[in-house]
Amino acid sequence: MRTLSCMALAALTLAACSPKIQVVQGSCAKVNGADVCTWGEMRGTQVTAFGATVPMAAITGAPAEMKMVWPPVADASIAMPAEVASGTGFKTLTVFWEPHGHPPKMMAVPHWDFHFYDMPGAEVAAIGCTDTVKPKTLPAGYALPDMDLGPPIGVLPGVCVPGMGMHALVASELSDTMPWTKSLVIGYDHQKPVFVEPMLANATMLAKKSFTLAVPMVPGMAATSHYPTQFHADFDSTSQSYKFVFSGFSGGAP
Repeated sequence: MRTLSCMALAALTLAACSPKIQVVQGSCAKVNGADVCTWGEMRGTQVTAFGATVPMAAITGAPAEMKMVWPPVADASIAMPAEVASGTGFKTLTVFWEPHGHPPKMMAVPHWDFHFYDMPGAEVAAIGCTDTVKPKTLPAGYALPDMDLGPPIGVLPGVCVPGMGMHALVASELSDTMPWTKSLVIGYDHQKPVFVEPMLANATMLAKKSFTLAVPMVPGMAATSHYPTQFHADFDSTSQSYKFVFSGFSGGAP
């Protein structure tokens, strides 16, 4: 019988002492009759990932036509687990179904907005876009264009939507002629980053395939917030659902 080396023994001891990953559940809300639920993954007291589970029934049950209202009304506002809120700063997920899409032109296709906010739901709903000053710095490769929706809505400074905030978009996508499928949007309110948003074409969701989106480093975040640097959408054919996973957290940037 071989004797374990000191290094191998130390590695086994460390593995045995390392806390296991545990899943904490947040809240659920009905979207087209199906439960969309938030969750977090913890190793001890540390958040290693957070996200939401989105059943395909929520996607396939979406109406092809909806009355257009301004400002848009969220299909759901869902609280993140308390452990995620305290460990990362992220507190709320809002879900919007956009059957007709919206400007810019590339996004004028049926799609979904999944906003993950570092604000409570009541504060998200109160965003009024009265402050039209844009943040001084944006993630590399991002832009905050003004968008003219015409009367009676008019110009949206920084694509600011009441109840959502300003939308920083990947600059290269604004002039891209290829069919749009998905984007990672960074949101702002009062010049501060407040949400990360996978904006996903309905066709992308209906494809039932896993995918990733690049998450930029976000300057100006609160020192107490921990923004993710990775996003993965994992499709599970058994449960017929997507698992949206944010991970790789960084601290606040000055």
